[in-house]
Amino acid sequence: MTRTPQQDEPDDDPLVTQTRLRRDRRDRWLRSGDMSVGRRLAQIGVLGWIFVVPTLAGLFLGRWLDARFASGIFWSAPLMFLGVCLGGWTAWKWMNAE
Repeated sequence: MTRTPQQDEPDDDPLVTQTRLRRDRRDRWLRSGDMSVGRRLAQIGVLGWIFVVPTLAGLFLGRWLDARFASGIFWSAPLMFLGVCLGGWTAWKWMNAE
């Protein structure tokens, strides 16, 4: 039985895209093997910095605004939470890109 062009699956189908991505990752892993301990530690370190830097930036900006306007922790808490969210989102995107 031959397939007609109408029966072919589109290239932008998410299932096809994810299957190809998984196959490519597996092929790359089979070619290069497991990562070294040093490379894994480096990835963990980068992931930590990706998460910590926005959190601390939000906290420092919030503390500065609180000191400037004498508002207690009115700015510190929400900006730190925003930094945690931004760091988590960035880390998640970075992990899925690797």
